[in-house]
Amino acid sequence: MRENKVKAMLSRGEPVLNGWCSLPCAYSAEILANQGYDSLTIDLQHGAMSYEATFAMLQGISTTDTVPMARVPWHDPGIMMKLIDAGAYGLICPMVNSAEIARRFVAACRYPPLGHRSFGPNRATLYSGAGSSGNYAAAANDQILLFAMIETQEGLDNLEEILATPGLDGIYVGPGDLSMALGVAPSMAPTDAKVTNAMAKILAAARAQGRFAAVHTDGPATARKRFAEGFGLCTLQNDVRLLSDGAKAQVRAARGG
Repeated sequence: MRENKVKAMLSRGEPVLNGWCSLPCAYSAEILANQGYDSLTIDLQHGAMSYEATFAMLQGISTTDTVPMARVPWHDPGIMMKLIDAGAYGLICPMVNSAEIARRFVAACRYPPLGHRSFGPNRATLYSGAGSSGNYAAAANDQILLFAMIETQEGLDNLEEILATPGLDGIYVGPGDLSMALGVAPSMAPTDAKVTNAMAKILAAARAQGRFAAVHTDGPATARKRFAEGFGLCTLQNDVRLLSDGAKAQVRAARGG
């Protein structure tokens, strides 16, 4: 089975740059995947994605060495299974506020004995290069990355129990929701001490339990800062922001601004 490059990089302590897709377009996903990201995440929570669009986007990303991942919209095991079957090599689950939610997340995404993922890895056998569904089933639990998002006070309160969930690979910090949960305006580069202290607590706890730590950022400068702090995976701006910022800069330049 194809090695998950991102999991291997994280295991070696190498920084992982993750891109983010909010537009339901296989062509734009393929373009982004050709720009040098280590991984590219399709956002089904806040992006404009249908399952059919996501399926095609996974195909587009798979023309490159960029690892295809997805953020699920909620704690629905059905879409989790369908996305992994379609070839996603990693899932990010939002609002994981308790160990029970974390256990249900892992159970939906792991084959027995670690979970109860239903067997039917349609496109996943093609992307993984496993050769047969039996070969895929034997290796999938070790290759598919699972990140639980910590972005609420409840999640912070239950952090240690969430991290102890068998089969969970890591924690993903959502700074925007975490900021609001702590009474601060949402930001992808928070500076308020309440938020930065909470992020430091999450990072330290994850590393202490041997879990990977990932985080959203507002761009390269913040990503470099987070890498220096010890986060293993940093997400840069999404396709919508890249498109709008690039277009705005061109218009201003053309008008002499």
